[in-house]
Formats: sequence, C-alpha cells, structure tokens
Amino acid sequence: MARDLSPAIDWREGTAEALPFPDRSFDVVVSQFGLMFFTDREKAIHEMLRVMVPGGRCAVAVWDAIENIAPFAALVALLDRISGKAAGDALRAPFVLGDRRALAALFSVAGATSVDVTTRQGPARFPSTRELVEAELRGWLPVMGVVLPEHEISLILAEAENVLAPYVARDSELVFSMPAHLVSARKA
Repeated sequence: MARDLSPAIDWREGTAEALPFPDRSFDVVVSQFGLMFFTDREKAIHEMLRVMVPGGRCAVAVWDAIENIAPFAALVALLDRISGKAAGDALRAPFVLGDRRALAALFSVAGATSVDVTTRQGPARFPSTRELVEAELRGWLPVMGVVLPEHEISLILAEAENVLAPYVARDSELVFSMPAHLVSARKA
C-alpha cells in the first residue's frame, strides 16, 4: 500500500533487528513509536547504530509509562478486571519503555553516545470515549493476539464511559495528556 501511495520513495522491507542497508548508510535514523514492539530492542538499536555514519544521530520516540497516562491506566485496570491479564497486558504493550533511566541505559548498552531522554506532553483527542475504547478492543487487542467475545466488549464499552468520564470535554470529546519520551543519541 505504501508503494501505491508514494511510488517515488524507495521502499525497503526488513526487520528492525536486521536492517536491509549497508554499514554507515545514513546520517540520521528515526523510529517513531516502534521500538517498544521490536523483538530484540538492543539488537535493533545496534542496527540503528550500524547503519549510521560516525557522528550520525538517531531520534526515537516511545510512550511514557502507563502509570503516567491515567486514562490508559484506568482502561487497563478495566480490561484486567473484566477480560483478564492477557487483555490488560496487550494494552500495556505500547507503554513498556516508560522508565527513562532504563530507556537511556538500553541505548548506552547498545553503544550509543550522548544519550538524552526528554519527556514531552501532548494532547490526545478522540471523538468520544467509545471511539477510543472500541479502537483498542476491536483493533489493537486482535493485533496483539487477544480477541474478546462480544459480550465482554459491550460490558467494557459501557463501563469505560464511567471510568473515563473525568477526561470527557463538553462536546463529548475525550481529551487527555499523552506524554512521550524522545531519545536522541549519537554514534561515536
């Protein structure tokens, strides 16, 4: 689909742990909200460094810890209670690199230099509570291998209206702060 949408781009398919490029191919490497899903994160960072020129830079974005994103923490607790730990863990997955020190250490251990982790706050906006929750239940959870029965989805959708009510604006829009960590690092 990407090739169809932008045929002028030289698209390459590969895995983060084995990038399909020669050593020292790029001045800059960027990963936006992907590192938390890589099978071997340290190896993926090694690969980022391998394909960078000496002095090259990388920028990586990951979500903050779920404990710092109250609406998602509340939704995970709801999933744990109604559907069990596997469902809750599937929704926890995007937030597993939220510890800033551990994140910086991951880059340092991989050989990156000048590692800096900053946290930025940004607004998350959804047309409604139902839109967010349904997208997570019918979209994200199945991607993570968790398919909920329809009666559980209905129960979660109903209870989520109450659980997430503090984040609903006057126009029924769901709005909350969504912090992300931005890692910048260099290759020696």
